[in-house]
Formats: sequence, C-alpha cells, structure tokens
Amino acid sequence: MVTFDERTIQNLKYYVYLLLDPYDHEPFYVGKGKGNRVFNHMEDALDENFADKESLKLDTIRKLHAQGLKPEHLIVRHGLDEQTAFDIEASLMDVLQFLKFKTTNIAGGHNSIEKGLMTSDEIIRLYNAEKLNAIEDGCIIININKKYKRGSGDDAIYEATKEAWGINKNKLDSIKYVLSEYKGLIVEVFAVEKWYPVEVVYNPGSKNEGKTRVRYGFIGKPAPENVRNKYINKSIAHHKKKGDASPFRYKL
Repeated sequence: MVTFDERTIQNLKYYVYLLLDPYDHEPFYVGKGKGNRVFNHMEDALDENFADKESLKLDTIRKLHAQGLKPEHLIVRHGLDEQTAFDIEASLMDVLQFLKFKTTNIAGGHNSIEKGLMTSDEIIRLYNAEKLNAIEDGCIIININKKYKRGSGDDAIYEATKEAWGINKNKLDSIKYVLSEYKGLIVEVFAVEKWYPVEVVYNPGSKNEGKTRVRYGFIGKPAPENVRNKYINKSIAHHKKKGDASPFRYKL
C-alpha cells in the first residue's frame, strides 16, 4: 500500500485531493485531510469491518479492486490550513456537481449553502433577502440544490421540486404547499393538487443496487399570491447547519 513518508507529510500539511476513475481519469470523490488520508479510502473499502457499510465511494473502490485496479490520486492543493482546505473542497464539490460529474460525495461541502456556487443575481438576492424564521402548518421546504439546473427551461424549478422524496406517507395529506429552496433561498412556492408514489432505483454501486424503493412526488401549480408572497425570495440560510444533508424540513 502506497503511503507518504514523514518528511512529505510535514510539507503537505492539510491538502485537498480527488480520487479518479482509472478508466476515464474522471473524479468520483473530493476529499480533504492530512497525513495519509488520501490512501485510507482503499484500506476502508477492503476492511471487513466496513464490508456492510453502504457507501458509493467505498463500493466504487471495491469494484475497481475486483478488476485488479485502484483509484488514481490527484492532490489539488497542499500546504494548507484546515479552514482553507474546507473552502477549496467545497468549491470543487460545487463545480464538479455543476459540470455534472458523478461524484460519490452525498452532501455539499463546508459552507456550500451560504457561500457556494451562485450566479451574480443569486448573490444579490442572498445578501438582500429577508430572513424566514417560521413556516405555517401544511408547508414543507424541499431543497433542490442537486436537482435544479440553471437555464433548463421555465418549468425547471417545478421539475426539480416535484419528485421523488422519502416523505412519510402518513404526512402527505397534511402537506398543502411545497416551498422550493435553492442555495438557502425560497425560489418558488407550489400548491399541491395531488401526491403520487414513485418507484426509485437505488444508486449504482450501493448495497441495494438493482432494487427499488417507493418515494413520493406531487402534481402542483404556483401557490396563490397571498401564500406565495409570505415565502418567496426569503432566506433560510441562517437555519442551515454544517453537515445537514436532509432534503426537506417541516418547520424552522
């Protein structure tokens, strides 16, 4: 197993790295760390104690290992302090997701909501947005950071919001309005006309690959103006906590 020697480790300090697929040299994981962190993922993937852990990253490495291959390692920046490494990692994750690389990182990076990839108009809205501190019963906020693609048509926000979500089936009848949240801002509000089940296939490389599960979507339309105006263009960025990967919330 390849490792860094002590002299190299002392000079590396904190660093940011990519794990690359050896077939096409495309990144499938963005990471940060120090010491031999970049190599530890291979050890984790082959460790029997992690054998049942569901992880796209580890499953990708295991598949490569089964073919006699291993990830390529690319050090993007080194000699960093921890905060700078956090910021660079988050920037790389945002950019790679925007460019549609299929990285196995599930959540965004450090401060990816407050300071992540945004257009100039989104920056202006963010720093001039009124804070939203409460939502009424019958509302749910759905985060569409990973699904919304800028410039993909007039219905892009609705298409990114409508499905498919792991919402408790028993709560569906009580949800009348869906608030679309993008980068910490409420960008649209929809009135729900009907909820429907959606059969979703597990992600490739997951432990349940090939199996399906039930999620839910809705048919809806823009909410009435009196409801829409309560929430539209207001910020919930101050409620977003580091590591919060939940795509929806019922209250603030």
